[in-house]
Amino acid sequence: MEDKRILLCCGAGMSSGFMATSTAKAAKAKGLDWYVTAKSQSVAIDEMPDYDACLLGPHYESQLGEFKEAAKEMDSDVAIAVIPQEIYGNLDGAALVDFTLEILKEAGKI
Repeated sequence: MEDKRILLCCGAGMSSGFMATSTAKAAKAKGLDWYVTAKSQSVAIDEMPDYDACLLGPHYESQLGEFKEAAKEMDSDVAIAVIPQEIYGNLDGAALVDFTLEILKEAGKI
Protein backbone atom coordinates (compact mmCIF):
# COMPACT_ATOMS: atom_id res chain seq x y z
CA MET A 1 0.00 0.00 0.00
CA GLU A 2 1.24 3.45 -0.80
CA ASP A 3 2.55 5.67 1.93
CA LYS A 4 0.12 7.83 3.87
CA ARG A 5 0.55 10.88 6.04
CA ILE A 6 -1.61 10.89 9.15
CA LEU A 7 -2.02 13.95 11.38
CA LEU A 8 -3.33 13.67 14.93
CA CYS A 9 -4.73 16.91 16.31
CA CYS A 10 -4.43 17.33 20.02
CA GLY A 11 -3.73 19.73 22.80
CA ALA A 12 -0.25 20.11 24.18
CA GLY A 13 -0.51 16.84 26.13
CA MET A 14 1.82 13.89 25.99
CA SER A 15 -0.90 11.35 25.23
CA SER A 16 -1.24 12.32 21.57
CA GLY A 17 2.50 11.96 21.07
CA PHE A 18 2.29 8.46 22.53
CA MET A 19 -0.75 7.80 20.33
CA ALA A 20 1.18 8.86 17.22
CA THR A 21 4.13 6.63 18.14
CA SER A 22 1.87 3.68 18.91
CA THR A 23 -0.03 4.14 15.66
CA ALA A 24 3.14 4.40 13.57
CA LYS A 25 4.48 1.16 15.11
CA ALA A 26 1.17 -0.62 14.54
CA ALA A 27 1.02 0.59 10.93
CA LYS A 28 4.55 -0.66 10.30
CA ALA A 29 3.67 -4.04 11.84
CA LYS A 30 0.82 -4.27 9.30
CA GLY A 31 3.19 -3.48 6.44
CA LEU A 32 1.90 0.07 5.98
CA ASP A 33 4.30 2.86 5.12
CA TRP A 34 2.72 5.63 7.19
CA TYR A 35 4.09 8.83 8.66
CA VAL A 36 2.10 9.64 11.80
CA THR A 37 2.56 12.82 13.82
CA ALA A 38 0.70 14.83 16.43
CA LYS A 39 0.29 18.60 16.27
CA SER A 40 -1.59 21.20 18.26
CA GLN A 41 -4.92 22.50 16.96
CA SER A 42 -3.57 25.80 15.65
CA VAL A 43 -0.80 24.10 13.69
CA ALA A 44 -2.98 21.18 12.57
CA ILE A 45 -5.52 23.38 10.80
CA ASP A 46 -2.81 25.12 8.80
CA GLU A 47 -0.93 21.92 7.94
CA MET A 48 -3.76 19.46 7.34
CA PRO A 49 -3.77 19.88 3.52
CA ASP A 50 -0.32 18.21 3.58
CA TYR A 51 -1.84 15.02 5.04
CA ASP A 52 -4.12 12.23 3.87
CA ALA A 53 -6.05 12.17 7.15
CA CYS A 54 -6.47 14.52 10.09
CA LEU A 55 -7.74 12.75 13.18
CA LEU A 56 -9.01 14.86 16.04
CA GLY A 57 -8.68 13.88 19.68
CA PRO A 58 -12.09 13.19 21.25
CA HIS A 59 -11.87 16.47 23.17
CA TYR A 60 -12.02 18.32 19.81
CA GLU A 61 -15.24 16.68 18.63
CA SER A 62 -17.13 19.96 18.95
CA GLN A 63 -14.68 21.51 16.46
CA LEU A 64 -15.08 18.89 13.74
CA GLY A 65 -17.18 21.29 11.64
CA GLU A 66 -14.53 23.99 11.95
CA PHE A 67 -11.86 21.61 10.64
CA LYS A 68 -14.04 20.44 7.76
CA GLU A 69 -14.87 24.03 6.80
CA ALA A 70 -11.19 25.00 6.92
CA ALA A 71 -10.30 22.05 4.67
CA LYS A 72 -13.02 23.09 2.23
CA GLU A 73 -11.76 26.68 2.16
CA MET A 74 -8.23 25.38 1.47
CA ASP A 75 -9.59 23.13 -1.30
CA SER A 76 -8.14 20.14 0.54
CA ASP A 77 -9.45 16.59 0.27
CA VAL A 78 -7.94 15.56 3.62
CA ALA A 79 -10.10 13.00 5.41
CA ILE A 80 -11.14 14.36 8.82
CA ALA A 81 -12.62 12.38 11.71
CA VAL A 82 -12.75 12.24 15.49
CA ILE A 83 -10.80 9.45 17.17
CA PRO A 84 -13.19 7.30 19.24
CA GLN A 85 -12.70 7.82 22.98
CA GLU A 86 -12.03 4.13 23.66
CA ILE A 87 -9.16 4.09 21.15
CA TYR A 88 -7.68 7.38 22.35
CA GLY A 89 -8.11 6.57 26.04
CA ASN A 90 -6.30 3.25 25.66
CA LEU A 91 -3.61 4.68 23.34
CA ASP A 92 -4.49 1.75 21.09
CA GLY A 93 -2.37 2.27 17.99
CA ALA A 94 -3.54 -0.93 16.29
CA ALA A 95 -7.19 0.08 16.69
CA LEU A 96 -6.39 3.56 15.38
CA VAL A 97 -4.76 2.05 12.29
CA ASP A 98 -7.95 0.06 11.62
CA PHE A 99 -10.11 3.15 12.24
CA THR A 100 -7.91 5.23 9.94
CA LEU A 101 -8.05 2.62 7.18
CA GLU A 102 -11.86 2.87 7.29
CA ILE A 103 -11.73 6.67 7.16
CA LEU A 104 -9.33 6.56 4.21
CA LYS A 105 -11.55 4.04 2.39
CA GLU A 106 -14.64 6.20 2.96
CA ALA A 107 -12.74 9.18 1.54
CA GLY A 108 -11.63 7.20 -1.51
CA LYS A 109 -7.96 7.52 -0.57
CA ILE A 110 -7.30 3.76 -0.65
